[in-house]
Amino acid sequence: MIGTTTPDRRNPRPAVGHHEQLWPAEWPRTPKAAAVPTGPLRGMPSVSVVVPTYREVDNVDELIGGIRAVAAAHRLDLELIIVDDASDDGTAERVAAWGPDPRIRLIRRAGPRSLSRAVVEGLRAARGRTLVVMDADLSHPPAAIPELVRALRRGGPDFVIGSRFVAGAAIDERWSTLRRLNSLAARVLARPFVPVADSTSGLFALRRESFEAAAPLDPVGYKIGLELMVKCGCRRILEVPIRFRDRARGETKLGWRQQLEYLEHLRRLAAYRWLGWLGRTGRRPAAGGDRRRRRSRPTPGLLTGAGGGEAPSRNLAAAARTGNG
Repeated sequence: MIGTTTPDRRNPRPAVGHHEQLWPAEWPRTPKAAAVPTGPLRGMPSVSVVVPTYREVDNVDELIGGIRAVAAAHRLDLELIIVDDASDDGTAERVAAWGPDPRIRLIRRAGPRSLSRAVVEGLRAARGRTLVVMDADLSHPPAAIPELVRALRRGGPDFVIGSRFVAGAAIDERWSTLRRLNSLAARVLARPFVPVADSTSGLFALRRESFEAAAPLDPVGYKIGLELMVKCGCRRILEVPIRFRDRARGETKLGWRQQLEYLEHLRRLAAYRWLGWLGRTGRRPAAGGDRRRRRSRPTPGLLTGAGGGEAPSRNLAAAARTGNG
């Protein structure tokens, strides 16, 4: 059975749970049919997938089922950490319905809603050496997770992006012209910080040691990947082509407020880059490696739980097309 752990502020990593190394070949995609593996559970996960959620009740079943199926097919020793931002549509309850399962961890955040801060909280709670972040709206294919993990483990890149804008990538035709223009403007504005094709992607992977060595993190808005690339001082960034799918269910959270927050995020990054972090906000934010937590409520029955300076990016999209990246 799965245990319940309460975060310890002195030792922010949750108590070591049990973890099964080899998974069954097939996993059901609905919680009602989900089977609980039997036998001894051992060790720590090697991969942690962090997914922030807010009002995604219509997508979490397919998301969890897809990630579990990919992990089983590729024998990935993986934990899934879902960080819910106080959804009022039953999202957290749908996640909890998949339990008991030691591979699924739910963190319920309290306080102001923030996708970036939800991701940071999930990364701090993660136990794997490889950290993967993806969206909950099913726009990112779970099938891309093994390729991101392999690329990072080959030892070349510091940061791997699931990219929509390199050769071999594909974008859903339903993605509106307005969204495409908005994405283009955001990427152009981010170009001085990280010269990559898809600087605003929400699907990426990095090593635990990179996250823990990050300069103080002070994200605002929803582009946490950009924050991590800059603050982790990533010098070798690999873009792996993906098939990007437009949201089919639920409502987008992108509005004018989020776009204004993105501009504020760029201002903070510019102040960090050229003025130093003291000139940014006048206060010292928590570093990536400083795992101080904000208040979160552990869910009963479920486990609860990048330093800085721009560096030249090596776009290895060609390697990705040949299967080497």
